[in-house]
Amino acid sequence: MIFIPKTYTVESVTSGHPDKVCDQISDAILDECLAQDPNTRAGIETFGNHGLLVIGGEVTTLANFDAEKIAKEVYKKIGYEKDLKIITGIVKQSPDIAQGVDTGGAGDQGIMYGFATNETEKFLPTAVVKVHELAKGLENLRKNGNISWLKPDGKTQITVEDGKIKIILVSCQHDENVSQEEIKKELIEKLIKPIIGDIAGIEILVNPTGRFVQGGFEADAGLTGRKIMVDTYGGLITHGGGCFSGKDPSKVDRSAAYMCRFVAKNLVASGFANQCLVSVAYAIGKAEPLMVEAINEKGESLTDIVKNNFDFKPKAIIEKLNLRQPIYSQTSAYGHFGKDNLPWEKPIQLNKI
Repeated sequence: MIFIPKTYTVESVTSGHPDKVCDQISDAILDECLAQDPNTRAGIETFGNHGLLVIGGEVTTLANFDAEKIAKEVYKKIGYEKDLKIITGIVKQSPDIAQGVDTGGAGDQGIMYGFATNETEKFLPTAVVKVHELAKGLENLRKNGNISWLKPDGKTQITVEDGKIKIILVSCQHDENVSQEEIKKELIEKLIKPIIGDIAGIEILVNPTGRFVQGGFEADAGLTGRKIMVDTYGGLITHGGGCFSGKDPSKVDRSAAYMCRFVAKNLVASGFANQCLVSVAYAIGKAEPLMVEAINEKGESLTDIVKNNFDFKPKAIIEKLNLRQPIYSQTSAYGHFGKDNLPWEKPIQLNKI
């Protein structure tokens, strides 16, 4: 049975958050490789800390790419201006892994989950949709010049009790010469009210420490794959633990999680469930999943419908969702789900039997 508690909190972060900077760099390198060589295999890891950026991982590709140049372009596009010392150490993928993937097997072992609900048009919980809108709204207000004192780093959070928003938390990096009173006032009027609507009875917290001048890699370390709950369902739904960014679609951590979302969304959209949780497990190098399961909000199994409509072998997932495209940079901030242009969000017709 799918259980979402009566009281819960979900979180998002801006593109300037240190972990998200790393995700965006990893996915930008992946996209450059896929644009040149769709058969690229990659696992790109990025670490940033106080002026230092380290890019490592494994790649097997025909593409020619400059990881340092890509990283600098991403960093500047996000809105940071200070130079980074960049160290790269990308090597070729292990042949021990390749021999299993070459035959169509999974690029790793693990468990993946996908979820959908008819609560919103995005087939995601309302609070998950809204918390991403708040975080993206911070970026929009900064980049379009509506709030001049905003800086790239930031976080948003929503707490829900009995289906109603009770607390909204916004932490945003800002210029040194702006007061917290002005920050809160402008964010309520230009960010929170336009997205949330009526805020009567909602507690609003802005920069609870009273100051957020230092941000990004100047204030904190960042690492690819450290925001897996922000990337998925806000912590409301169980997670297999594998991150997405920097990984090509032979890595089932990514592609099978997308497939689980695709299946769950289509089961809900087709009326088989109001809420649906799909799970799958793999052994590294093996094409056939160890298990596939789907349940609705009542705990009833929808697995027969899934097996009649979907193929969870890694190659089949890649072909079904056309995953060898350079589409991943757009997933690396503000969630991997609920973006209509992505292939795992597309509705299809299902057969019941």
